[in-house]
Parts: sequence; structure tokens; C-alpha cells
Amino acid sequence: MPSPALVACPLPARLGAVAGEAGVTFAVFSRHGERIDLCLFDEAGEAEIARLPLPCRSGDTHHGLLPGVGPGLRYALRAQGPWQPQRGHRFDPAKLLVDPYATRIDRPFRWDPRLAQRGVDTADLVPRGIVGGAQPVAAGTPDRAPAFIYELAVKSFTMRHPVVPERIRGTLAALCEPAILDHIRELGVSHVELMPVAAWMDERHLPPLGLANAWGYNPVNFVALDPRLAPGGTADLRLLCATYAQAGIGIILDIVLNHTAESDEFGATISLRGLDNAVYYRHATDDPGRLINDTGCGHTLALDRAPVVRMVMDALRHWRRLGVAGFRFDLGTVMGRSDTGYSQDAPLFAAIGQDPDLSQALLIAEPWDIGPGGYRLGEFPAPFAEWNGRYRDDVRRFWRGDAGIAGALATRLAGSADLFTPRHRGPLASINFVAAHDGFTLADLVSHAGKHNEANGEGNRDGESENHSWNGGIEGATGDPGILAARARDVRALLATLFLSRGVPMLTAGDEFGRTQRGNNNAYCQDNEAFWLDWAAADRDLAAFVARLAALRAERPLLSAATFLTGTGEPPDARWLKPDGTPIADEDWGQLEALCLELNVDGDSLLIAVNRSWADVALALPEGPARGWQRLQCSAPEGGEGLLPARSVSLFARLP
Repeated sequence: MPSPALVACPLPARLGAVAGEAGVTFAVFSRHGERIDLCLFDEAGEAEIARLPLPCRSGDTHHGLLPGVGPGLRYALRAQGPWQPQRGHRFDPAKLLVDPYATRIDRPFRWDPRLAQRGVDTADLVPRGIVGGAQPVAAGTPDRAPAFIYELAVKSFTMRHPVVPERIRGTLAALCEPAILDHIRELGVSHVELMPVAAWMDERHLPPLGLANAWGYNPVNFVALDPRLAPGGTADLRLLCATYAQAGIGIILDIVLNHTAESDEFGATISLRGLDNAVYYRHATDDPGRLINDTGCGHTLALDRAPVVRMVMDALRHWRRLGVAGFRFDLGTVMGRSDTGYSQDAPLFAAIGQDPDLSQALLIAEPWDIGPGGYRLGEFPAPFAEWNGRYRDDVRRFWRGDAGIAGALATRLAGSADLFTPRHRGPLASINFVAAHDGFTLADLVSHAGKHNEANGEGNRDGESENHSWNGGIEGATGDPGILAARARDVRALLATLFLSRGVPMLTAGDEFGRTQRGNNNAYCQDNEAFWLDWAAADRDLAAFVARLAALRAERPLLSAATFLTGTGEPPDARWLKPDGTPIADEDWGQLEALCLELNVDGDSLLIAVNRSWADVALALPEGPARGWQRLQCSAPEGGEGLLPARSVSLFARLP
């Protein structure tokens, strides 16, 4: 068999490895690299059978054609260039590199100290890319705004599910099982948000502790699925999207475009760092060797530079071709950063906004990072929606019993106009949540006044310290029935608040049936049975309660309207009332323990009644030209006639 040889070719339209009739073209960006070698491997991906320099360079793109080969070829890269850390250059030809555009890899990433040691060969450690074939465009995704987002971690969700076959537990394929899809559909979910599915690697401090990354927020490549979640590659995600689309449910990907698993200057060289560290990552303008750390992960992607913007746009288009409805962007403030700070007019925002497809996708930002001025809630450009951390905190503080917080709760119930009106966005820009993957579970929120992260091996120093949480609202032993009942009551009040608020409710998988992490509010490194969802212990009654709340939102458009309340009209579209039916005056807000919101539009009237006190409150429903009111839902056992139960949220509808 003749030795393979690369030949010259015109500059390819696409970066990465692209199979065609003549063979496979390879194109790699590297501005400061002097030579890029293509490393070919045998069918098992073990033995290196050739190392070939890419023969052409057009500007900053190194490229060539390998005739007579096609999909299935296993390959990796090596790059030669200067070793000048003080100038941001860290080329090391001893390091095997994963192509940033590889759409499939043949094995998971695993941390090894040799990945960070200069001059030490890493061919036995780094996954190989697998050349893919033509990717047909998936059928259209559900064309509707999200009504109820369900956030889940792929592995944790099904590892302990008794009906899912063991051989597929923890994978994308498991999510297609009828029992799983039925559960999600019965809840009334409109969109499932998958926590990261792109290939990731453990942080270097975890293996010595016997721990592993369970969440996936440490990617290497932005287009290759992690083979542990998708052993079938892109076909697995395509099938998932198609299956859920048939059920009327869209798939949102939580993607990490702010950092990679290469970490700080002491981290690994496995892809972008080895190809062009100075271009792909942001460095201090007055010290080109110092990495900017706006992410808390030791470095930050340079998303204001054209090659990086192109890489991100190509990744988003790749996922869309597989049928994905949209994206949630981790540490989204990084998307708008440059050397001059944050801007809505940043290059990546502009690129997405002008793209005819991506501009129509669901786009959700986590609107903060740890850099200067990093909290940017309400400051993302349309059509982005945003995780509303103010909603989370204000709702928690109200139900914890903080003084003077009723006015803040009212603002969140009404859709957070203070945050989104200035940039002419409506309530649907607010992704409302009380608990998410990061932080306490909903059950733990009402059971622990402080975090308990001892299992993470960092002396309980990791994770957020101010959680606005509480220990059941009363004192007593953990197993005391009275305390357990009080906590259950608080969970239902929080859920009712979430689903009766304007904006888009988001719930993390398992919170609908009482999942617990035993007080751990940073369980990113707990990939084990103790932290996988415990379906056997699921509170089915609580899940049914969530389903009823979601159904009420679907049946009552007033709850999910895309406009803010004005307090005008006849009758007014909104009135804030005390439980006795009288209007709330400005001076009343600081002392309120209970409040009501009356909604009126086109003859439809609803009343949301909230009581955080530990006593039932007399409730006088508003009078009007109708036969009275019907209670549609109460988060607590209903009290006597004319009473609003303690620690409860009720919804009433005016009878026609």
C-alpha cells in the first residue's frame, strides 16, 4: 500500500476535515504557527501511520488535500512555532492536538500531568478526530417561544431510572426512551435544555481527589459530542432532536464558549493553545504573556477576534443542522467582551444578529462572568433572553422572610420590567428560575441555611456562600414530620410563584419530585450514584402539582403574556391589592407579608394571592360585575372559606 501524501489544493471554504469526491481536505487556522502537521492513525486509532505537513498556506490558514480517503479516517494535528510565553506563544510539536473542527472524537478526554509538560509527547493521551460524512439538514424544530424550560444533565438524569436499559443509561439515547419522554411531556415541558454535551475533560485537581466532572462545563472542542454521552456521534443528537420535535418539544443546548479545558498557563495543551494561544485566548494588553481570567477558569476565549468568531459561528450552525432549537450561553458576558469592556455591539453579537438562521434560534444568555463589570442582567441585545438571577434572589428572599422585600417580589411576579423595558424587550426575555444546576436544589434550598460541600474535597470553601436559603423556617430535628411538612409547603409555594410569574419558567430536572444533593450547592464534581437522580424516591404528588401549574399557564394566557403590565385601562390590566381587597399604597410595601395581583384583559380576570406568613390570612376577593371567583389552584391545603392559607400561593379566576 503506497504511503499517503498530501497534495496542494485551493483554499477550502470550510475549516476542519471535509470529505469530498477527491478525498479529504484539511484546513487549520494558525496565524503564528510555522507548520501544521497532519497525523494519521490506523483504524483502531492506536498506531500513527503517517505525519504529513500541510502543504499550502493561504494567509493564516494551513491546508491540503489527502486523496483517496473518506469518512472514518482518524487524525490529529501537531503545530510548530515559537515558544515565547512572554508574548503568548506556546507552540510545542510534542503535543498531539485535537482539531477544533473535529465533529467526532474516538475516546473521551482524560487529564494527565503530561498534557501540561513542555516537550513531552502526548500521543497516547489525546483523542483522535474522526472524519465525518455529509450532514443532511435536520427537519425543522418546533417554531414557538419557550413556555416551560426543563434543564437536565444527560448522564445524571437516567443513570438510576429503573425502566431505561442499563446499556444506554446516561446517554442521549436514553432520553428517547418512552418512559423518559412521557415524564417530560406529562410535565408540560416545551423545551429541554441539555447541560453541556460537547466533549469535556476533568479539571486537573479532580482526579487526585477521586472525583470527576459531572456537568461538562469544561470543553475542549465545540462541535464534537462527548463519546460517553453520544457513542453514536452526531446521529445520536439528530435522533434525539427529531424524536422530541415529534412530541412538540424543542432541544436547547447549554454551550460553553468562554473557556476551554486547557485552563491557565499551568494547564493542558490539547487544541487551541497548541494551534495559536496568542490568538484564541485573551491576554493583557500591557503584558501579552498574561492570560485574562474573566471566567474563573484561568483564561478567556477571545470572542472579539475574527477567527474565534468564525469558529463559534461554525459551531452554532453545526448544532442547528442537527435539529437544535437554540442555545443557552454559559457566562454569556464574555460574548460581548473586548479589550475595552462589554458592549452590545461586540463582534460575536453582530455576527449572530445578522445570520438569517441563528438570529431566529432561541438564544439565552447567562448574563454574568467574574470579570470587571461582569453582571450585565438586562443588557443583552435582542433577541437574547437572559437567566434572571434577580428573580431567583428576590423570590428566595421573600419566602425566607427578609424584611421589605414585597415590592421586589411584585416586580418579579410582573415580569421584571425594571430590567428589560429600557432595551424594549418584554417579559419573555426573562428566564425565571428559583433553583438551577448551579446552587442548591429546590428541596435543599428550604432545608439548609448553609452549604455542605465537604464531598468536593475543598474544605467547604467552594460554591456560593450567600444562597438566601433557610432551614424549613422552623427549628427541630431533620426527621420531624412537622418540619418536613413545612419544607414541603415552602417548596410548593416557590413552585407556584415561579409558574404564576410573567416570563419563562425554568426548572431543573428532579426539582419537580424532590431531588436532593444533601446541601451540596456545587455538585459539578459529583458524578456518582449519590448525586444521580433518584427515581425510586421521587415524590409523584409533587410532580403532578408541577404538571398542573404548567397546564394552568397553558390554559390562561394572562399568566404568560408577552407584554408588561401598565395599571391602566378600565378595568386596569393590573391592580395590586392587600388581602382585604384595598389597594396597596406606596408606604405599605415595606411591611407586607401578603399581597394580591389582579389581572384583567379582554374580559378575562385572574387573581394571584401570596401569603408568606405563618398564619392564615383573611382574604376578600375583589368585587365586580360577575358571579364571583373560583380558586383554580392553591399551593397549600385550602383553609376555611375566605382564608388565604399560611405559606401559600393561590390562583383565582373570575367566573363569567
